[in-house]
Amino acid sequence: MRTPTRRSVLGAALAAAGTGLLAACSSDSMKGMDHSGMAGMNHGGASSPAAAPPAGFVTPDGPEVAAAEARRNPGPERKVALTATETTLDLGGRTVRSWAYGDRLPGQEIRAKAGETLAVSLANHLPQPTSLHWHGLALRNDMDGVPGLTQAAVKAGAAFDYRFALAHPGTYWLHPHSGVQQDRGLYAPLVVEDPQEPLRYDKEWVVVLDDWVDGVDGSTPDAVLAELARGMAGTDHSGHDMSNMPGMPGMPEMDMGGGSPSGPSSPGPSGPSRMLMGATSPLLGGDPGDVAYPFHLVNGRLATAPETFTAKPGDRVRIRLVNAGGDTAYRVALGGHELTVTHTDGFPVEQAATQALLLGMGERYDVLVTVKDGVFPLTALAEGKNASALAVLRTGGGAAPDASARPAELDGKLLTAAQLKADASVRLPARAPDRTVGLELTGGMAKADWGFNGRTYDPAQRYPVAAGERVRLEFRNSTSMWHPVHLHGHTFALGGDGPRKDTAVVLPGTTLAVDFDADNPGLWMVHCHNVYHAETGMMTVLGYQA
Repeated sequence: MRTPTRRSVLGAALAAAGTGLLAACSSDSMKGMDHSGMAGMNHGGASSPAAAPPAGFVTPDGPEVAAAEARRNPGPERKVALTATETTLDLGGRTVRSWAYGDRLPGQEIRAKAGETLAVSLANHLPQPTSLHWHGLALRNDMDGVPGLTQAAVKAGAAFDYRFALAHPGTYWLHPHSGVQQDRGLYAPLVVEDPQEPLRYDKEWVVVLDDWVDGVDGSTPDAVLAELARGMAGTDHSGHDMSNMPGMPGMPEMDMGGGSPSGPSSPGPSGPSRMLMGATSPLLGGDPGDVAYPFHLVNGRLATAPETFTAKPGDRVRIRLVNAGGDTAYRVALGGHELTVTHTDGFPVEQAATQALLLGMGERYDVLVTVKDGVFPLTALAEGKNASALAVLRTGGGAAPDASARPAELDGKLLTAAQLKADASVRLPARAPDRTVGLELTGGMAKADWGFNGRTYDPAQRYPVAAGERVRLEFRNSTSMWHPVHLHGHTFALGGDGPRKDTAVVLPGTTLAVDFDADNPGLWMVHCHNVYHAETGMMTVLGYQA
């Protein structure tokens, strides 16, 4: 079941008009695209009509983009082949049909070194067009993977070659930017190693968190989108649909804490209702999300069959945490241990000790921990949703923790990005902004009209910036929900020498001001990383002036 949205309709038009195979190893990959990145040729090269793009902006395949890539001094190639395909996934005693990269969940980790050139061949064996976005990377604009803006969608049965320099080490990840495909199994971690790594540690553990609905009792992310996109007719003061509350005639009863539906309803072809009702989180300013996911996963595994990471007592372990969820913030702690935060969103911070971390969708944190002797739960609490995910750290004998393990550290000292300082090596030099772009977060669940400044996504709507400027983005959240806002192609700095990030949480009723240097020309998305908010309109574009 699929509800057309502005982006999916645009993607369908691109798939019909655009190329099936674009060679991405040079600016030739964008020939036939108009200034908005819309496809203008078919596989045979014949032109097709396209709407006139806004004038005066750098194009994704423009000389400015090529020049910026040359300044990154692309090094030796690291080649990777990815196949997006329908497959059966084992979540640990529960199998589901979904879409993934190969037959793994998460997809096979990609690891390369800063200074190398990543060359990824994507083969699309899905029944829909798709794409690859490289979350957090400052890369060339025509490789950013946004259909309708920077490339044509990769049609079903076709392929696309992504090729770009890796300029900065860090913890990143990849996922489609096509509809709600990210909320299936289409994601994988990307680790860019530092050839002069300053940290010293014995082992490394990449931990990917995810909320899961696809293939469970007939549910799909598209059906969830369709349910949310219908909006809510009768709402209470918090925007919750009172007509769908438990006990109402004809509606399946929902676990008020955000668990799976309970009650006698039969799922039907698109599954039971997945709308989250009645849940709250003070940490997130009230409403924790829209979707009641039946499962929460660590590295693709259910808490009843968790992944076990082994080490020796006294080992120093670097844990790279990635929130790949669609609608869930995770509060994370390692039982019996203190965490030392070293990085967020790929960039180093002044090291800080904590017992727990809160990750919005799209955020990443690196931590160091000196591990003790025993067996310990790494618990990711689905914040406000009365559910959790689990992995196990084992350094000695003992029984594995129960699936419901909730270490005391989850309720201990918690660090957020606002409490961190950027490491001096990556701190933005003090400078007054040359331009301020005001982005009010607007809309709500009632009408499913999420947007910026009262507008839902339109790729022709661009907020201009100029190369060389210090740009301030002011996110003012006038909605009743929290939003993890993500900027493509750049990292921004939180105020007061705050950390460098590409994704940051904006709580309801608050304003977050962030600064970045406009040093990567092109057309760049700004959007909420709640995949359902984005797909119903909370996306916009920053465009470099030509």
